[in-house]
Parts: sequence; C-alpha cells; structure tokens
Amino acid sequence: MKITVGACALTLFGMASVQANAGVIYTFGNITANNVANAAAGESQLSVEVDAVGLNQVSFKFTNAGPIAMSITDIYFDDGTLLGISTVTNGGPGVDFAQGASPGNLPGGNALSPAFQTTAGFSSDSNPPTQPNGVGPGEMVTIVFSLINGMTYADTINALNTQGDHLRIGIHVQGFANGGSESFVNRVPAPGALALLGLGGLAAARRRR
Repeated sequence: MKITVGACALTLFGMASVQANAGVIYTFGNITANNVANAAAGESQLSVEVDAVGLNQVSFKFTNAGPIAMSITDIYFDDGTLLGISTVTNGGPGVDFAQGASPGNLPGGNALSPAFQTTAGFSSDSNPPTQPNGVGPGEMVTIVFSLINGMTYADTINALNTQGDHLRIGIHVQGFANGGSESFVNRVPAPGALALLGLGGLAAARRRR
C-alpha cells in the first residue's frame, strides 16, 4: 500500500511519499531549465527511493518510470549523514554505472543557493557509451551508502527533508529526443507533509526491528 503525502503538497511542491513496506520516495525539481518540455518530463518520471539497509546503511534507488526518452547518466550527493559508497547495483542489462562521475560536480549546481557541492567520492555515472548505459525508461540503479558512525536511516530522511545543504541528491539527465540535457535536485517536502513522512518513517523503522 502506498501512502501519498498530502495531495495538495504533492501538487504544489512535488515531493515525497511513504510506502508501507518500502522506503521514502522523492521526486526531482529541475534546476537548469534548458528546455521547458524536457524539464517537465524529467520532473514527471524520475524519482529516488530511500530505504534502510540493516542498521548502518541506506540505499538510494533511482528509477526512470518512462515513457519519454531520457537517461540518468550522472548522480551526485552533497554532504549529509553519509560516510561512503558501499555498492552500486545496476538494475538491468541496459544499465552500467560505476562509482565516480565526470564532471565532478552537478552541472548547474553552482547556481543554487547554497551552491550544490558534491562531496568527495559521493558520485556515480554511467560507463561509455554514456547515454545508452544510463538509466533509461523502465530502468533503475541502486547506490548503497554506509552511514557516519552514530547516524541512522531516520537521520538521513531528516537531512533530506531539511532546506539547505544538509543532504541533497542531484542527477544529470541526457538523451532527450531533441538532444538536450537537464539537471535536477531532489525536492524537499512541504512543511505540512513532513509530519506524515515522520509518521510513515517511524512505522517503517518499527517494522524493521
């Protein structure tokens, strides 16, 4: 069962939902606006699901729901509760990601306030050929991070739900039909939705014990 976080909040702010037997799903907001149609398409079909892996790791599953042509080719993390990448798991034969991204920082990220600064070692991208090996429609890639000592899954969700640079996720997307590219950053839930996310996260944490 999927619990949607406030229809109004989702309509106005995009954001996140809590799944009863899974993690918290975040949508992305465009930051580059190179093309209005491409930006809107990316916002509508790209997401990341954040879930606990044991007691000291967190997974980030990036999904391209389709059907519009585009490919997630670079993934970046800015600061937060994370210690380091543990594994990168490709979700299908058409996806080939490895740790480390080029360019080293999210394209367009410097225009944000505060600027998006990728933490050293906290990135991943698709191996050549870049676009075909990215996350295309119907595909996914999962990155598992170990957490800083003393940090928890709940701390990670709280960091993602806080405005500023506590923890941000950026993606660079290529392969649009017109050959364009766009960058996106995870959306922060509206204040009214945070309480529901907190309740859902608490329930999920209790089920994992």
